[in-house]
Amino acid sequence: HRLFLTEKGYGVEMARNASDALELLRRQAFDLLLLDEQMPGMRGVTMVREARELVPTLPIVMVTKSEDDGTLREALGADVTEYLVKPVNPRQVLSVVTRILEGPKIRQQALSRSFVSRFRDMEASDARALDWRGWIERYAEMVQWDVDLAAAGEAGLHGSLRGLYPDARRAFAQYIARSYPRWVNQDIEGERPPLSIDVVSEFLMPILEHEKRALFIVVDCLRLDQWRVIEPLLAPLFEVETTHYFSVLPTATPYSRNALFSGLFPCELAARYPDWWGEKEDETLNAHERELLELQLRELRGNTVVRYHKISSASDSDTLERNLANAIAPEGVTACVFNFVDLLTHGRSESAILYEVARDEIALRQLTLQWFNRSALLSLLQEAARKRV
Repeated sequence: HRLFLTEKGYGVEMARNASDALELLRRQAFDLLLLDEQMPGMRGVTMVREARELVPTLPIVMVTKSEDDGTLREALGADVTEYLVKPVNPRQVLSVVTRILEGPKIRQQALSRSFVSRFRDMEASDARALDWRGWIERYAEMVQWDVDLAAAGEAGLHGSLRGLYPDARRAFAQYIARSYPRWVNQDIEGERPPLSIDVVSEFLMPILEHEKRALFIVVDCLRLDQWRVIEPLLAPLFEVETTHYFSVLPTATPYSRNALFSGLFPCELAARYPDWWGEKEDETLNAHERELLELQLRELRGNTVVRYHKISSASDSDTLERNLANAIAPEGVTACVFNFVDLLTHGRSESAILYEVARDEIALRQLTLQWFNRSALLSLLQEAARKRV
């Protein structure tokens, strides 16, 4: 093993027992520790714990002749990075060492090559030929590159990608100016994209046809790139399917969010429920979301129980957390609106301190992820997963 790793360019130090190995760790820095589970004087799991006290971030690979589940669990509990069962050949060890030490660099290089190849195609393509599905695909791809390049620390390539946005935004604005009037007036052959007014009927209703209850969550002002960084946290809880819709215009909260809950365009809402619409403050224009959702569901499927939560402050979050066990109704729809991302996004223009910590999209994504990790929203989703909602 030593000869093979040395031949492949790695520097290797050897110790005959755990005590000598720990002494080596005290004297100099290492990138990786390889050890056997059974060694003279000290078990491998015991040494892992002591090595962790000396160098908490050191990657550790343990080799054992035992396939016993208890040994595996004990090793994983000691925070072993990788676990190999004998017989182990030198190429297996090389594969593990390469993956741990060079994997991030190899993946970064592959990402860079892939992006450079795709960037030329995106730069040369004519956005004017895109339909609504094409625009979704284009934006989803740009957002994924944005997230991946930022995570890989590829500042130069990320800057090249950001250079595509101004032209894409102009072309998209022109596309919307041409297409939106036809979507609103239904004066179009074939399909139009799902709009805010279609979310309940197209995405919530199919669930209610098969389940006695559903959790309907709206995170106001959440962008696709922010969704992409929090989505991995939901993968262990749910089978996640992502689809897209186009907002009604204006995209301001009183119009687009009311359209979502009511299934009506703003002018239809104003005509049908004039007491709920008028020259009011923005917040009061969204004061009837529960009633609007009830009325829409009544038209679509008959009377449906609706439980509604609006979380706009730390106090609201605390209240939801305290009542988590009863937050989701036993039947019907539990609707929740979370306003933190909206407050964060708009607050950047009003607070110098907030702008300093969220001055660009990358920082805004990280703040969103940090909030989500500690939020009542994640607690609610975990409760929903536990109850199989």
